Amino acid sequence: MLEKHKKLEKNSILLLIFIIITISIGGLIEIVPLFRLETTIEPVKGIRPYTPLELAGQDVYIREGCYGCHSQQIRALRDEVERYGHYSLAAESMYDHPFQWGSKRTGPDLARVGGKYSDSWHVQHMINPQEYVPESIMPSYSHMATSKASLDDIGSHLEALRVTGVPYTDSMIENAYTDAMAQANEGEANTKDGLLKRYGKNTIVRDFDGKAGFVSELDAIISYLQVLGTMADLKDYNPDVVE
Repeated sequence: MLEKHKKLEKNSILLLIFIIITISIGGLIEIVPLFRLETTIEPVKGIRPYTPLELAGQDVYIREGCYGCHSQQIRALRDEVERYGHYSLAAESMYDHPFQWGSKRTGPDLARVGGKYSDSWHVQHMINPQEYVPESIMPSYSHMATSKASLDDIGSHLEALRVTGVPYTDSMIENAYTDAMAQANEGEANTKDGLLKRYGKNTIVRDFDGKAGFVSELDAIISYLQVLGTMADLKDYNPDVVE
């Protein structure tokens, strides 16, 4: 056996061929099951696509590299569940492109941060993190308070995500801008009804940064943070039941 292995190591072409074969077999084992998403993503009530404002907030979150210090994946371990809440479900990330599981926790996991803190807490924490956590190394994001949320092309963003399988309807795409403004409590009053009809009555509608007349990046990112971990109806979730 050792002699055969020595022959393999001395022949670079043969070694390359066997490396390709090995990687291909491993890749097929990992990838093929994903073509049957119904076997990898458990059915969970309440999961919906992000609203345009929440999606704009996720864009800010990704742009600032928040995933580098904060994960969004609570593992099924007792210490994690007791600290952060119910372990993360695959269905909760099914509309994330890209997903924000992360690989490092310089700061706490954010998978279930939605509703844990008030909007004003998030505003002040983004402006001056050390005011709430003195030992924090998180930089200030005060510029978000005066930076306008990027919403002009948000409809195109929804349309692109629909190509990947996110179930945005024509109505959601056509009304993306007005829905984003409505969620931040801006624009016409009657647009709120359309937003709730498209995304559900539990959609959070309010002025997230507390400054009327201007939809800032703080509005967007806080709307995103406040929805994390709140969609899934975990009361009726039973991992042993497969529909």
